[in-house]
Amino acid sequence: MKNRIFILAIFFSVLMIGCNNASEEMVINTPTIQCGMCQKIIEVGLAKVDGVSNPRVDLKTKKTILLHDPEKTNKKSIEKIVSELGYQANNLKANPDSYADLPACCKIGGMDKM
Repeated sequence: MKNRIFILAIFFSVLMIGCNNASEEMVINTPTIQCGMCQKIIEVGLAKVDGVSNPRVDLKTKKTILLHDPEKTNKKSIEKIVSELGYQANNLKANPDSYADLPACCKIGGMDKM
């Protein structure tokens, strides 16, 4: 009997811990991305953010998909990070100074010059 209670206690403890770390998928429109370098900059930049996991940039759809922990970060802060990396995030424009520092291929029309 004691073993069953112990096993049930462990099971419910693990279940409760697992529920507290629920990640949610988020999609950010990143319409100003141009190339694989843009993809790498955003993915690496977002991977460093506490509460963000598995950031992926889809060049064809110009969307950034990631998992986030809503207790650690939110859409507005993630949009701000993408903007600070030099890219538009949904309706938030890219930080002009960060955009100016991007490689030429990452700037709008930059791939046309290559």
